[in-house]
Amino acid sequence: MSETEVTTAPRPLLLADGRPADRAWSLDPALKHLNHGSFGAVPLVAQERQELLRVEMERSPVVWFPALPQRLAAARVELADFLRVSAGDLALVPNASAGASVVYAALTLRPGGEIVVTDHGYGAVTMGAERLARRWGGRVRTARVPLNADADAAYEAVVAELGDATELVVVDQITSATARRLPVERIGAEARRRGIPVLVDGAHAPGLLDAPLADATYDVWTGNLHKWGCAPRGTAALVARGPLRERLYPLIDSWAAADPYPDRFDQQGTIDATSYLAAPTSLGFIERTWGWPAARRYMDDLADYGASVIGTAVTGLTSADSAVDVGMPVPGMRLVRLPDGLAADRVEADALRDRVALELGVEAAFTSFDGIGYMRLSAHVYNTAADYEYFAEECVPALGKWARGN
Repeated sequence: MSETEVTTAPRPLLLADGRPADRAWSLDPALKHLNHGSFGAVPLVAQERQELLRVEMERSPVVWFPALPQRLAAARVELADFLRVSAGDLALVPNASAGASVVYAALTLRPGGEIVVTDHGYGAVTMGAERLARRWGGRVRTARVPLNADADAAYEAVVAELGDATELVVVDQITSATARRLPVERIGAEARRRGIPVLVDGAHAPGLLDAPLADATYDVWTGNLHKWGCAPRGTAALVARGPLRERLYPLIDSWAAADPYPDRFDQQGTIDATSYLAAPTSLGFIERTWGWPAARRYMDDLADYGASVIGTAVTGLTSADSAVDVGMPVPGMRLVRLPDGLAADRVEADALRDRVALELGVEAAFTSFDGIGYMRLSAHVYNTAADYEYFAEECVPALGKWARGN
């Protein structure tokens, strides 16, 4: 083993009553869950809270819906406190992609206008940018950021694409496919100097980063609370502070359309907003049980250990170095290079994800970048070292066979 390999497994987290942490979730015990980062996982206490809210909604909808905006405004105060932002800057949206769509709908691009994205961007958000550019007769410029680029190199790659025609910059705070940070604060500061609005896709940031907007220099940020925050799915924040703020409207026009931002997002017809109302329960559960700093340390230590044991297994199988330098690593997420022949593109990566779940009983994430396949690890408090040891011992040999076409 190299000197950088992690050989000591972190001790599993326990609940207050001494039970394993995973007992607080309803995850299928027949599966190993190593892909928290894609869809999150909702603790039972928040599931129960949401169900009680749904019962209340269905029992008296005529009372529920007129009172809903006031309840959502109160929930926004709690969620803003968690993110360390002003509640007056925070609107609630279903997910980070919806937040991006809100921004796209607010723009009035001039013909020939350009949107700058990176080659690490989340596919759905980039597709939205491309659709907007086509609609306005403009184009998308893609900044190529090497996987191992440090903050300086990543910054230079993005800024090199800015020009007089740039109408918007879209950049990930934490990249989904490549599990790395990008220097969004520096990019935002330079774009602001040039008068260019910046949308930061912070889908993975809430819960994973202590204060994701602490040094914000960008106009709009959007992040999912249902990933690392473990809120019920369909819960995300949209934080706006720049010139675009008063042009942002919910994707559904409703009776609050004339209200100021962010109040107009609190009334959108008959949507089920119980996920928003139950979100503080999830955040509070982790804070009360372990505290967020301790939870983040555990997730990071466990991701290190998982990358070490799985990477060692892959290297032993292929004799090739499976360690991955992502330039600006993030807590709780790691990449391990897969054997050649696996997950060379997104379609193959998704097919591998499905096959591993069906045949090996493991929910895992596989990604690709520049034609190379990776396993993306994303640990949470309910994971243990045994999850990653199982994958290394039982699943890596199967991946080797599949890579050889067997």
